[in-house]
Amino acid sequence: MRHLMSPLDFSVEELDTLFRLANDIEQHRGRYAHACDGLKLATCFYEPSTRTRLSFESAMLNLGGSVIGFSDAGSSSASKGESVADTIRVVSCFADICAMRHPKEGAPMVAAQFSGIPVINAGDGGHQHPTQTLTDLLTIRSLKGRLGNFTIGLCGDLKFGRTVHSLINALVRYEGIRFVFISPEELRIPDYLIDMLKEKNIPYREVISLDDVMPELDLLYMTRVQKERFFNEEDYVRLKDFYNLDKAKMERAREDMLILHPLPRVNEISVEVDSDPRAVYFKQVQYGVYVRMALILTLLGISVRGNDE
Repeated sequence: MRHLMSPLDFSVEELDTLFRLANDIEQHRGRYAHACDGLKLATCFYEPSTRTRLSFESAMLNLGGSVIGFSDAGSSSASKGESVADTIRVVSCFADICAMRHPKEGAPMVAAQFSGIPVINAGDGGHQHPTQTLTDLLTIRSLKGRLGNFTIGLCGDLKFGRTVHSLINALVRYEGIRFVFISPEELRIPDYLIDMLKEKNIPYREVISLDDVMPELDLLYMTRVQKERFFNEEDYVRLKDFYNLDKAKMERAREDMLILHPLPRVNEISVEVDSDPRAVYFKQVQYGVYVRMALILTLLGISVRGNDE
C-alpha cells in the first residue's frame, strides 16, 4: 500500500507516467467513467477548502466512485477530542482511499502510519500541498510541452505558502530551472529552501519588485498573502495588497509567458488579466481534476484497458 505525502514520494519517471495517464484521461474521459465503480473516497478536511476538496470529489465521481467525509473539524469527532490516528482507523473501515487536509504539519503522515487504506496529503499547514504541485507540474508540462529549461518567478507569500514550497522541491529535480523569488522582506522564502538550492547549485534571485523581472520570466506563479497564517491582523493588512498583477505589468511580459495561481485569488491578480491568453489559472483547476483522477487510480492500483493506445 502506498501513500502520497510529498511530491518527492514519486520519482521523476513515475511522475511522467502519472502525467501521461492524466493527459489520456483528459482526451478519453469516457474510458475511465467506471474505473472506480463500487469504491469510496473519504475526504477528511480539518481545514476549510473549496478547490481541493471539490476537485478530489469531482475526480472520484468522474471515475464512477462515491465520496464520504467531512469539510471541517467541527463536524467531525475531532471536536470531541478524537485523534487523527483513531479517525483514520475508523475511516479505513468505511472507504478505500482517503484525502486529508489538516492545519497541523505532519498530521497526514501520522494518519498514513495508522491507516488501512492509501492516504493522500491534501495540505498540512504551511508544509506541503503535493496534489497542488502535481496540478502545477501537469499544467506546465501540458501547456509548455516540457518540465525544465525555464525561468519561473514565484511571487507573494513565499514564507508560509505550502504550494510554493512543494513546487520548488519538485522542480529542482528537472534540468535548467532558474528561480526568481519575488516577495516583501517579511515573506521571503525560508532559509532551508535557500540552503537546498545553494547545495544543488541551482540559480536563484531574491527581489522585491515584480515589474523589474517580468521580461525575463517564462512562468509567473502568483500567490495570495494568507490571512490565516498571520499571528496579527496589523501585519496582514500591511502586506495583503503588496502585489497586483494588472494589464500594465502584463505588457512587460513575454508573449508566451504563463501565469499560474493555486487560488483562491484575492487582490494579487486584477480581474482584467483573466481574459489574457497567458492567464491559465482556471485551466490549472481543470488539470487538477485530471491529475487527481490519475493519482487515485495509481494508488488504488487500477489499470484501465486502452490507456496505452
